[in-house]
Amino acid sequence: MKISWWQWWPFQKWRIIGKVESADEIPDALPRNSAVLVGSAATPKWIAFDCPCRTGHRIMLNTDRIRLPHWRVDLSEPSRLTLSPSVDFRGDRRRCHYFVRAGKIVWAGDRDR
Repeated sequence: MKISWWQWWPFQKWRIIGKVESADEIPDALPRNSAVLVGSAATPKWIAFDCPCRTGHRIMLNTDRIRLPHWRVDLSEPSRLTLSPSVDFRGDRRRCHYFVRAGKIVWAGDRDR
């Protein structure tokens, strides 16, 4: 997958920058605030992006409606990513819980952070 130079600009909103056929084709380095769809345009299987907490972990969410749990990606405006439901990553020392709405991250106000 080729990434255009303008997609590396850091002030961009969260957006989809491309589609690949398999997860092996996702670039190791993604531009800030960007996501990649895995699968066909009509039926994406995954969405992958680097967590907005900026500690370096990659998030891969299932978008295949046949398997549970799955997330919905609003593809009507790829320049402003919207995911539902929220993303809740729980690592060894970190919890990242947030919503992605119209290209913006809205952190959830969890009590156990």
